Amino acid sequence: MKSFQTNNELPKPAGSLKGQRLRSTAFALLAKREHSKQELKSKLILYGACPEELEPLLAELTGNDYQNDERMAGMVVRANMRKGRGPARIQQELKKHHIEAELAEADLDEINWLQQAMELRMRKFGEELPTEQKEKARQVRFLQYRGFNLDTCFKAITKNSLDDE
Repeated sequence: MKSFQTNNELPKPAGSLKGQRLRSTAFALLAKREHSKQELKSKLILYGACPEELEPLLAELTGNDYQNDERMAGMVVRANMRKGRGPARIQQELKKHHIEAELAEADLDEINWLQQAMELRMRKFGEELPTEQKEKARQVRFLQYRGFNLDTCFKAITKNSLDDE
């Protein structure tokens, strides 16, 4: 019995993607979304990119700013911040995308993590501060799971705004 698989599931033989087709594939991937250099390289190899042509193409794309790891790092930080993730969780996402943490350091330093944690806590649990130990522990666990450090979590469950002292 034959097994039906699409071409996307089968790895292409190395060197089958060359010249203009390689460039077109790289541009098509970058047009869909931002990619780190390593991600783009991995995908092009999966599509069967010719190894001799791959490095010069990646250098050209980076040189012409079509592909930029710093821009990708900023995008990952902003996207994860919108999802309510803290700095530790964002660092994991950067590693997943093969981006050096140093590239996102400036973006991460700009963010007020306490404000983010308080807003996330209020969105999930309401504006009322927890009084029972069990509820405090639950909210701290939630914030830690989202990637906030323990100090930030404790501060976030004890006040509703940065003005509270």
